[in-house]
Amino acid sequence: MTYDPAPSRSQRLKAATATIHDTLDQRIMALDPFSSPARYVRFLRAQQAFHAALAPLYAAPTLRALIPDLTERDRTASIAADLADIGLPPPVVPDGAPIEPVDTSTALGWLYVAEGSSLGAAFLLKAAQRIGLTVDHGARHLAAHRDGRAAHWRAFTARIDAADMTPEDEARMIAAARDAFTRFRALADAAFA
Repeated sequence: MTYDPAPSRSQRLKAATATIHDTLDQRIMALDPFSSPARYVRFLRAQQAFHAALAPLYAAPTLRALIPDLTERDRTASIAADLADIGLPPPVVPDGAPIEPVDTSTALGWLYVAEGSSLGAAFLLKAAQRIGLTVDHGARHLAAHRDGRAAHWRAFTARIDAADMTPEDEARMIAAARDAFTRFRALADAAFA
């Protein structure tokens, strides 16, 4: 008889957000952001708006205590550099209010979406390279972490798994992750409107 351990908190979070995540991925690909630099800059603008809203989370001392490398995970500066590299005017996208670190579990839900996008960026980087962009020009924010994408992601999810949470905290984290996926979709739709 084989023992199947219970899923970890990060695995439960992944399962609880799989449908909304898949729907967002399909929507982004339908927008065809890698068909031209002009379309890619629209994708970058949505990324910029999303990550700017999360900036308070990356700077929050309580979150930095839980995730020691949180500051270096912030991709706001690399997205801005990517926009500057391309030299095309980005569309105006309503940024909305910044995400405030109301509680740790809510913040972790939002960060889960931002950090998860780094893991999936390997595919996006290949698409960006087809239109002449690289990790040194125009696609910095899609670059892998020096430790590798998988190792960087596992380090982050280990922090989620180790966080002290009640079932109610976990439910707030899941709701926040769903809100983050919804926010990015709205920003992408606005950028490509």
